[in-house]
Formats: sequence, structure tokens, C-alpha cells
Amino acid sequence: MMQGKATGYQHKDKLMLDEDKFRNLSMLERSTIRKVASKMEVSKTTIDRFLKSNQLKPHTSSIKPTLTETNKIARMKWCLSHIQLTLAEGKLLYHSMHNIVHIDEKWFYMTKTSDRYYLLPDEDVPYRSCKSKRFITKVMFMAAVSRPLCRPDGEIIFDGKIGLFPFTEQIPAQRSSKNWPKGTLETKPIQSITKEVMTACLLNQIIPTIKAKWPANASKKIFTQQDNNKPHLRAANQQFESLASTDGAIQSLQDDKMATSVDDLLRNVFTSFEELSPQTLNRVIILQSCLTAILQVEEGLVRESLKYLKLPENNTGDTYDIGRLNHALGY
Repeated sequence: MMQGKATGYQHKDKLMLDEDKFRNLSMLERSTIRKVASKMEVSKTTIDRFLKSNQLKPHTSSIKPTLTETNKIARMKWCLSHIQLTLAEGKLLYHSMHNIVHIDEKWFYMTKTSDRYYLLPDEDVPYRSCKSKRFITKVMFMAAVSRPLCRPDGEIIFDGKIGLFPFTEQIPAQRSSKNWPKGTLETKPIQSITKEVMTACLLNQIIPTIKAKWPANASKKIFTQQDNNKPHLRAANQQFESLASTDGAIQSLQDDKMATSVDDLLRNVFTSFEELSPQTLNRVIILQSCLTAILQVEEGLVRESLKYLKLPENNTGDTYDIGRLNHALGY
């Protein structure tokens, strides 16, 4: 008797995907394997087989911002405002952006509602608890970073990490407990982050820290970059201008550290900030690739962009300064 290689069971009645029927399904009807199987009148195993054979493909959809013509023009001007005024091999180059301090805030939670762990068969399941899953303790931090400075040989001159500033306050304990007597100062998160709170942080902590840590051989013309969040300080704020004119990537790391109190959380986030390498920070901050995606920086295209922005209907009233670039290119 001849012996051959076992090929396994073959489905002679293997179902084929009815593409016409599938195309008629709405996106909401395609959101889960269960829904797709129900609408296609097949089993979930069959849908899984379609996925494995690439007859269907999974896709995660993310919400995209709706850009108006005014938004697009503002983006174009923002890109043009970062272009140097000199040509290099027929192309205009972006500024290195070493003198921009990026400021942003983020909530850090004491723990997550659910988490995944890998255990040995004889290990006990970890027990985690809190008073309410809806109100997990959280602290907002404001971070200030800039692009690291390196020597030509790669040696780090300045790591770019200005500082991390938590929105917390020290409040005396109202009553005694097993952990501390009445009156002991407790670290409490500030939950209502208003414009006044953010302004105080920027003026009283971030600006003085920038001045103290900024490298002596770096540009003294420093810009701060924030997003358009309403509580953020506006560029024309008089307090900011007066103070600033004198004297001349973390969540994933924090998740690896356990916290049982606000003080633990502060230590963990600060430790994660210190562990952030200058090389990683440099890759995160480099914006030139984003600018290029919006505007390919060739002189001809830049000239066309400037000509387009000169049209009266494209005067959107923004504050991006492209006057010097206009002058350099004869506009």
C-alpha cells in the first residue's frame, strides 16, 4: 500500500464570501464578527475563516478632524512660517526648531478599570479594589519639553526635558486615620483645572524653570507651543510677555509602576519622565516630516503657496508671520 503525506480534512463544501451581499451591509452592521455573521446568515467561524483567507480585512476607524478652508490656509501659513530664508541645493529648509518649548497636559490615573496579567497556574489572582470604578483617582500633569541639543559627535548637550508639573495641593487631614494623625498634610489632586490654574502654573513654575535650565549656548529667542485648549494662555497675555521678556511620551512607562497613593503616582510619573531618553524625545518632537506632509518644501511650490495666500479671500486674520519669507522671495 502506498503511503502519502497527510493533507488533513478538506472542506468540499467550503463557503465562498457573497461579496454583493456584504457590500450592502452598513458600516454599523460590520462592527463585530457576531453582527456580520448574523447579517450574512453564516457562522462566526465562517467569518473568521474569511478573515484568515484575506477575503475580509479588519480595520480600526479613527475620527478625523473636519478641516475648513480657513483651517487649511492657517496650516499652510504655519508651515511657511517655519521655513528658513536661504536656499540649499535648490530647496528651502525648515528651521531646526531647537528654540521651541512644547507645553501640554495629560491626566494620569492611579490604576485602570481592567488590566491583563499573566500568571502561573498555581498563582493567586491579584485583587485590586477602589471605592468607585467611576471615580478613579487621577492627577493632571503639565509637561514642558524641547528638542534635545547634540554635538556633531552625538554627545547630548541638553536632554530637552524642561520639567513636569503636577496640579496638586497640600491639604491638612481633617481627621485621624491608621495612616496619619489629624492635621498631617495630604497630597490632593486639583480636579478643576481652570484657565487661572494653568496661567499660575505657566507663569510661576514653567517660565522660571525654562530660564533656569535653558542652555547658555542655545538661542535666547524662545517660543512656547500650546494647543488651542480654552484654558491655555493666549500669546498676547501681558503677564506672560512681561515675565518672559526678562533675563534674556510617558503614559506607557508610568503604567509599569504600581501606585497606591497620590504621592506614589507622582513619584512614578516623575520617574517615567526621567527614564525618557533624549533620542526618543527627539523622534517625538521632530515636526519637519509633519510639515512636509502638509507642504512639500520646494521653492516653486512655496512661491505658488505665497501667491495663493496673497489673494484677498485668503486673509483669515491669523497671526502666523510669513512676511520675511514673502520679502525674501520677492512678494
